[in-house]
Amino acid sequence: MRSKSRECAFKIIFASLFNGGEDGAFRRGVYKSAELGQEDIEFAESLVGAVREHRQELEALLGEYSVGFSAERLFPADKSVLMLAMAEIKFVGGTPAVVAVDEAVGLARKYSAEKSVGFVNGVLASFIAREDKS
Repeated sequence: MRSKSRECAFKIIFASLFNGGEDGAFRRGVYKSAELGQEDIEFAESLVGAVREHRQELEALLGEYSVGFSAERLFPADKSVLMLAMAEIKFVGGTPAVVAVDEAVGLARKYSAEKSVGFVNGVLASFIAREDKS
Protein backbone atom coordinates (compact mmCIF):
# COMPACT_ATOMS: atom_id res chain seq x y z
CA MET A 1 0.00 0.00 0.00
CA ARG A 2 2.96 2.35 0.26
CA SER A 3 2.81 2.68 -3.52
CA LYS A 4 -0.70 4.10 -3.17
CA SER A 5 0.53 6.39 -0.39
CA ARG A 6 3.29 7.69 -2.64
CA GLU A 7 0.85 8.21 -5.49
CA CYS A 8 -1.46 10.19 -3.20
CA ALA A 9 1.47 12.25 -1.94
CA PHE A 10 2.50 12.88 -5.55
CA LYS A 11 -0.99 14.17 -6.40
CA ILE A 12 -0.99 16.50 -3.40
CA ILE A 13 2.52 17.81 -4.15
CA PHE A 14 1.60 18.26 -7.81
CA ALA A 15 -1.53 20.23 -6.89
CA SER A 16 0.46 22.39 -4.47
CA LEU A 17 2.59 23.61 -7.39
CA PHE A 18 -0.48 25.26 -8.85
CA ASN A 19 -2.57 26.47 -5.94
CA GLY A 20 0.26 27.50 -3.63
CA GLY A 21 -1.15 25.72 -0.64
CA GLU A 22 -2.61 22.45 0.42
CA ASP A 23 -6.30 22.21 1.02
CA GLY A 24 -7.22 19.75 3.78
CA ALA A 25 -10.43 18.74 2.03
CA PHE A 26 -8.49 18.01 -1.16
CA ARG A 27 -5.98 15.82 0.73
CA ARG A 28 -8.77 13.92 2.48
CA GLY A 29 -10.48 13.40 -0.88
CA VAL A 30 -7.29 12.04 -2.41
CA TYR A 31 -6.82 9.61 0.47
CA LYS A 32 -10.46 8.56 0.43
CA SER A 33 -10.49 7.89 -3.32
CA ALA A 34 -7.39 5.69 -2.91
CA GLU A 35 -9.02 3.91 0.04
CA LEU A 36 -5.95 4.39 2.23
CA GLY A 37 -5.89 3.14 5.80
CA GLN A 38 -4.66 5.29 8.67
CA GLU A 39 -1.08 3.95 8.53
CA ASP A 40 -0.88 4.65 4.79
CA ILE A 41 -2.30 8.15 5.27
CA GLU A 42 0.34 8.84 7.92
CA PHE A 43 3.09 7.72 5.53
CA ALA A 44 1.70 9.92 2.73
CA GLU A 45 1.45 12.85 5.15
CA SER A 46 5.08 12.34 6.20
CA LEU A 47 6.12 12.57 2.54
CA VAL A 48 4.00 15.64 1.86
CA GLY A 49 5.24 17.25 5.09
CA ALA A 50 8.88 16.58 4.21
CA VAL A 51 8.43 18.22 0.81
CA ARG A 52 6.60 21.18 2.36
CA GLU A 53 9.22 21.67 5.07
CA HIS A 54 12.25 21.28 2.80
CA ARG A 55 10.87 22.68 -0.48
CA GLN A 56 13.61 25.29 -0.94
CA GLU A 57 16.38 22.77 -0.34
CA LEU A 58 14.71 20.25 -2.65
CA GLU A 59 14.34 22.83 -5.41
CA ALA A 60 18.02 23.73 -5.03
CA LEU A 61 18.91 20.04 -5.30
CA LEU A 62 16.75 19.74 -8.40
CA GLY A 63 18.63 22.62 -9.97
CA GLU A 64 21.91 20.95 -9.10
CA TYR A 65 21.07 17.44 -10.34
CA SER A 66 18.84 18.18 -13.32
CA VAL A 67 21.69 19.47 -15.46
CA GLY A 68 20.49 22.04 -17.94
CA PHE A 69 17.11 22.50 -16.25
CA SER A 70 16.34 24.77 -13.34
CA ALA A 71 13.56 23.66 -11.01
CA GLU A 72 11.32 26.27 -12.64
CA ARG A 73 11.78 24.72 -16.11
CA LEU A 74 10.90 21.15 -15.13
CA PHE A 75 7.56 19.63 -16.08
CA PRO A 76 5.38 19.93 -12.98
CA ALA A 77 4.85 16.15 -12.89
CA ASP A 78 8.61 15.52 -13.05
CA LYS A 79 9.29 18.14 -10.41
CA SER A 80 6.69 16.61 -8.11
CA VAL A 81 8.02 13.07 -8.57
CA LEU A 82 11.61 14.16 -8.02
CA MET A 83 10.86 16.20 -4.91
CA LEU A 84 8.83 13.32 -3.51
CA ALA A 85 11.61 10.77 -4.04
CA MET A 86 14.38 13.07 -2.82
CA ALA A 87 12.39 13.93 0.30
CA GLU A 88 11.72 10.26 1.01
CA ILE A 89 15.40 9.36 0.62
CA LYS A 90 16.89 12.36 2.42
CA PHE A 91 14.36 13.30 5.08
CA VAL A 92 11.84 10.52 5.71
CA GLY A 93 14.07 7.46 5.60
CA GLY A 94 13.07 3.90 6.31
CA THR A 95 12.91 3.05 2.61
CA PRO A 96 15.87 1.78 0.60
CA ALA A 97 16.87 4.38 -1.99
CA VAL A 98 16.44 1.92 -4.85
CA VAL A 99 12.82 1.37 -3.82
CA ALA A 100 12.14 5.11 -3.73
CA VAL A 101 13.72 5.47 -7.18
CA ASP A 102 11.72 2.56 -8.59
CA GLU A 103 8.51 4.04 -7.24
CA ALA A 104 9.40 7.47 -8.66
CA VAL A 105 10.10 5.99 -12.07
CA GLY A 106 6.73 4.24 -11.94
CA LEU A 107 4.97 7.51 -11.14
CA ALA A 108 6.82 9.26 -13.98
CA ARG A 109 5.81 6.47 -16.34
CA LYS A 110 2.17 6.88 -15.31
CA TYR A 111 1.88 10.67 -15.06
CA SER A 112 4.55 12.24 -17.26
CA ALA A 113 6.05 12.11 -20.73
CA GLU A 114 7.84 9.06 -22.09
CA LYS A 115 11.25 10.76 -21.96
CA SER A 116 10.67 11.72 -18.33
CA VAL A 117 11.19 8.16 -17.12
CA GLY A 118 14.88 8.18 -18.06
CA PHE A 119 15.28 11.75 -16.87
CA VAL A 120 13.81 10.98 -13.44
CA ASN A 121 15.92 7.84 -13.13
CA GLY A 122 19.11 9.69 -14.10
CA VAL A 123 18.53 12.63 -11.75
CA LEU A 124 17.79 10.32 -8.83
CA ALA A 125 20.79 8.08 -9.62
CA SER A 126 23.07 11.14 -9.47
CA PHE A 127 21.40 12.30 -6.28
CA ILE A 128 21.85 8.91 -4.60
CA ALA A 129 25.47 8.64 -5.70
CA ARG A 130 26.29 11.97 -4.10
CA GLU A 131 24.20 11.28 -0.99
CA ASP A 132 26.01 7.98 -0.45
CA LYS A 133 29.34 9.83 -0.48
CA SER A 134 28.12 12.31 2.14
